Amino acid sequence: MTTPIMAWALGGPEMMVILLIVLLLFGAKKLPQLARGVGKSMGEFKKAKQEFEEEITSAKDDIKS
Repeated sequence: MTTPIMAWALGGPEMMVILLIVLLLFGAKKLPQLARGVGKSMGEFKKAKQEFEEEITSAKDDIKS
């Protein structure tokens, strides 16, 4: 069974509920630290994704020549 990607799209109300749950679980004092950690993780993921795409492009170029 496949689920359309749009079924998982989060709108404003859903994001507010998630933010409220995170706030209740971690508390207001730890929220900035948690946000920094998530931001760093996302940055590292994007960097790894870019490096992977560059490797794939390089390999395709090597095969073509």
